[in-house]
Amino acid sequence: MADLDLHRLHLLREVSRSGSLTSAATALSFTTSAVSQQIAKLEHEVGVALIDRHPRGVVLTDAGQALLRYADDIDRTIEAARAEMGEFAGLRRGQLRMGTFPTVGASLMPDVVLAFRARHPEVTVTVVSARRDGLLERLRRRDIELTLLWDYPWERIEDEDLTVVRLMNDPTMLLVPRDHPVAAHRSVGIGTLRDQEWIVRDEHPVADVLRRVCRAAGFEPRIAFAANDYQETQGMVAAGIGIALAPQLALSALRPDIIAVPLASSPTRRILLAHLANRRLSPAGQQASSVFRSTAKRMQTLAPAAGNASA
Repeated sequence: MADLDLHRLHLLREVSRSGSLTSAATALSFTTSAVSQQIAKLEHEVGVALIDRHPRGVVLTDAGQALLRYADDIDRTIEAARAEMGEFAGLRRGQLRMGTFPTVGASLMPDVVLAFRARHPEVTVTVVSARRDGLLERLRRRDIELTLLWDYPWERIEDEDLTVVRLMNDPTMLLVPRDHPVAAHRSVGIGTLRDQEWIVRDEHPVADVLRRVCRAAGFEPRIAFAANDYQETQGMVAAGIGIALAPQLALSALRPDIIAVPLASSPTRRILLAHLANRRLSPAGQQASSVFRSTAKRMQTLAPAAGNASA
């Protein structure tokens, strides 16, 4: 049996409802001849007669009645599919899976999730946190649809498989105790800090930032402590073990005994939103992209451009 044409099944239903080829043709804006030809083609597809012609019209054969029941089932299935797809398109259901990394997982991402859920409470939101390579791997495996990423001027993300949008810039800040000589400065140059000891995140991008800015100023930083996270970094700074660098977005929970001072001529990392270039974003993903942009714009506007920052 050849593949069934759904349009001809719809025509068969109209013929059954109206009781004549002419009435069906009028209802569907066809000619009677065209309706007759389409019914004949449908009969050829299924291999049996579907209608009996009588002087006053037509009636479906037993085979025609049986096929009409399947046609009704098909129509109900199609309507259910359209309704469900409409729910996804209208963000009345579905799932949004996103990726983040720790420093924005405590600052930008929570605001985005809260704003998205307020607009689309029926959509399930899942967030995974990982380092950059892990996020890229999850993106390529399609475990997540969108992810936040970062890069620095010397290590730009340039991947033709990705669509990348810059959300905001994240400047590097200097962390010092409140009683430190530079704590009251509006900004400080790295060259004035050559005699300081430093606390740094071990095997972390901020360690590379510290080495680069110090070497550009003509000295090597003396590392006093290798911290596991920024909270531990702050604790050691507060204890007077040394001073530290940190991205501004990592300072959403700044200790009261720590001051964050803008670092003059410091490298700024970009906060990026990425998805696979060959993957069309779902309606939820499209809406989330818009929320990311508006939230990042608001945060960038509120961020202190100079002077002591208390995050």
